[in-house]
Amino acid sequence: MPYITVGKENSGEIDLYYEDHGSGIPVVLIHGWPLSGAAWEKQVPALLGAGFRVITYDRRGFGRSSRPAKGYTYDTFARDLDKLMTILNLNDAVLVGFSMGGGEVARYLGTIGSRRVSKAIFVSAIPPFLLKAPNNPEGVDGSVFEGIRQGIISDRPSFLTQFFHNFYNVDVLGPALITDEALRLSWTIAATASPGGTLDCVTAWMTDFRSDLKTITVPTLVVHGDADRICPFEATGKRTAGAIKGSSLVVVKGGPHGLNWTHAGELNRALLEFLKMQPARQKAAGPRAQV
Repeated sequence: MPYITVGKENSGEIDLYYEDHGSGIPVVLIHGWPLSGAAWEKQVPALLGAGFRVITYDRRGFGRSSRPAKGYTYDTFARDLDKLMTILNLNDAVLVGFSMGGGEVARYLGTIGSRRVSKAIFVSAIPPFLLKAPNNPEGVDGSVFEGIRQGIISDRPSFLTQFFHNFYNVDVLGPALITDEALRLSWTIAATASPGGTLDCVTAWMTDFRSDLKTITVPTLVVHGDADRICPFEATGKRTAGAIKGSSLVVVKGGPHGLNWTHAGELNRALLEFLKMQPARQKAAGPRAQV
C-alpha cells in the first residue's frame, strides 16, 4: 500500500495513505469528516472512465493514515497536502474538497498558492467561515460545535450514528437513496478514525477561510445541496461562490450533506462538465445552474 511521510511524532513517522490510479490530468479528492478517501467510491470510477488520473488520500488521523496526537489544524492539513502534491510531482492538478476537505483546498490555495493547481472544486464544503461571530452573523452558533464535542467525548460511536442520519437526511431519503448498509459503511469507516483526531477536527471547523477565498484565481466550481443539515447552504456554499470571482455554482435540489452518495449522478455530471472545460487556466467558469 502506498504511503507518504509528512512528519514524525516521537519514535514514529506520520504517514498518509493514498491511492493513485489512471492517467491524464490529476484530480485530487480530499474527503470529509469523519470519513476517509473511501468516501469517494461513487466518484472515482466516473473520473477514471472519463480519462482522468485520480488521487485519493486519507487525512492524518483517518482511514489508513497515521493517528498522531496533534496536528489537526488547517495549516498542518495544507502542508500535508503540499507534501503529497510535491512527492507525486502533480502539476495542473484539480483539487476537489468535500465538506471539511474544502478547507484544505481553501487554505492550500490561500497559503501555498496555485502553482500546481489548475482548478478547484468545493463540494458540500465548510468555507468561508462556519462559526457565527459579530463580523460573521451568517455562521453557526458556537454552542452547536460544543454540543458536537460533548457528544464525541461522551459516546463517540453513538454520536456517529446520529450524525450520519443528518449527514444523509435518512428520514427523508432512506432507503431509496441511502440504505441501512450504506449508512453502516460510513459508520464503520468513521468508527475506526482516531478518537482524538475526530474531536480536534471540530475545533478546526471554526477556521476563518475568508481571506483564503479572496486569493483564489483558478476556475472554481461550488456544488452544494439545498437540504444540507451539516453545512447549511446559505451559510457555506452560497457565500463561498459569492466570494470567489467568476466561480460556478451548482445547487443540488434536495441534496443532503452526503450528496456524493445520495446524488452521485448529479455530482458526477457537474464534476465532469467542469473538468472538461478547456483550457483550465484561461477559460472563465460557466454560469450558475441548478440540478
